[in-house]
Amino acid sequence: MTWRGIALLMLAAPALMGAEMPVLVPDVSQRQIDIKYSFSGEELLLFGAIVYPDGHPPKKAPDIVVVLKGPEQAVRMREKDKVAGIWVNADAIRFQSAPSFNAIASTRPLKDIADERTAAIYELGTDNIQLSPASFENSEEISRFEAGLIDLQSRKGLFVQRPGTVEITDGVLYRARLPLSARALVGDYTAETFLIQNGRVVAGAVRDIVVRKSGFEGFVADAAEHASLLYGFTAILIAVGMGWIAGLAGRRV
Repeated sequence: MTWRGIALLMLAAPALMGAEMPVLVPDVSQRQIDIKYSFSGEELLLFGAIVYPDGHPPKKAPDIVVVLKGPEQAVRMREKDKVAGIWVNADAIRFQSAPSFNAIASTRPLKDIADERTAAIYELGTDNIQLSPASFENSEEISRFEAGLIDLQSRKGLFVQRPGTVEITDGVLYRARLPLSARALVGDYTAETFLIQNGRVVAGAVRDIVVRKSGFEGFVADAAEHASLLYGFTAILIAVGMGWIAGLAGRRV
């Protein structure tokens, strides 16, 4: 179990033991997102309430951080180098596990909300995303590739940071909007919410979101996954048939 998983269990422990701690009641605007051929992205509304034991919010306004995370994936990064005027593949590194999508919104800049240790444990911010390199031989090289991966995903709109965009009303109700890129992978996503006071996470909650393909794209993806042999055979027949039709058309012309 990761440090982050242990931390989430520790957040749940006081509530299970009956301790008087704030509780988050989160929700999302969509629990299921269907991707069709015309899908150009989606904006999700993450909202909820903070329930305090005595029913009254603290005098000092709390901070909220929401994180939308996509499924993990293996990533291979290659570095380009110019040799004799030609760009060629140079060094490469493989990350065994990296989030395919990570978007975060917060009431204030993260550096003003949580200390470095807390941010690292809960992976708050793109700089704290936990990547799993397959090799640990050269720490400087790993850091360079990690920075390159984060920069690449950020430019693609797959890693997003929106500080100062979480709105809290009366110290109880909160809301934030996060974009889901058109390039986002299908799979199981999580919407995590953290309540932070005095630099420390005092409450956390998670909601699950499913991103799936629908329509003809969904049918093709489902067939490829669950009936791969039939899918491959059908694809070959279609290719042969299209070639035969093209050949007939060419002869007539």
